[in-house]
Amino acid sequence: MKMPKVLRPIISIAKYTLVDEVRQKSFIIMFVIFALFIFMVRGCYQGSYMVDGQEIKAGNIIILISKITFHIIAGGVMFLTGLLAMRIFKRDRYDGTQSCVLSKPITRWQYVAGKTLGLWILLVVFMFVLHGIVFLITSVKLNLIIPEYFFASVLCSLNLLFVIVTVFLLSLAMPDIVALLCVIGIGIVGSVADGIYAINHTAMVQKMMPPITQSDFTVWKVIYYLWPKLSGAQRFACSFIGARGFSDIAPLYPLINVFIYCIIIGALLFWFFGKKDIT
Repeated sequence: MKMPKVLRPIISIAKYTLVDEVRQKSFIIMFVIFALFIFMVRGCYQGSYMVDGQEIKAGNIIILISKITFHIIAGGVMFLTGLLAMRIFKRDRYDGTQSCVLSKPITRWQYVAGKTLGLWILLVVFMFVLHGIVFLITSVKLNLIIPEYFFASVLCSLNLLFVIVTVFLLSLAMPDIVALLCVIGIGIVGSVADGIYAINHTAMVQKMMPPITQSDFTVWKVIYYLWPKLSGAQRFACSFIGARGFSDIAPLYPLINVFIYCIIIGALLFWFFGKKDIT
């Protein structure tokens, strides 16, 4: 079956982007750092644990450590995604690649789609491999199979797409480093807001707080639910690891939130890049 003509340039640009980024020294160094970190924490995966003289089930501790490692890898790869994304358009513009590609029968949206697809596939595979190393450590060392680890990794890839399209869009209107810092700020604010929300809804805090007489539907709640839920989507993905039923699964809303943002920001990216002067 022949590939549609409209997809050929996108696939070609995606392949070029993927190969070009793999050749970058910074990417190789980051992979080595992440891999070393994973192997350094493998000592935590031991067969028995004692707390206050009582033995704790190793499986429960392994699940906890695996979840912590999952979050560290996912967060680290999101940061790496921002680092790589912030310089792509600038590098292509300065070395003439952007002008050369767009001088051919390739539309601007195909160029942007190819860059986005290539970088996204590379980083999804990168994160998948790192999570796979953790999976192998738990499988080989303790004979504990956690197949949900791969499913959680795939779900978390949506956050990477959000970071790519957001950094791409912001880098068109501001310096690259500022675009990266804005995305980091979005993630930090979302994590802090989720933490405050979780604390405020604990039984102890609710008992200490005075009764609320006004409506709960406030401006701050609207902002909270509309803010990009990167940390919430990551928690939703991680909740599948070691889950014993649907009651252990985190709310689905954050994943839907991030998905909608990817569509909106992606559309804005295509629109703004289509109007940008290419020199």
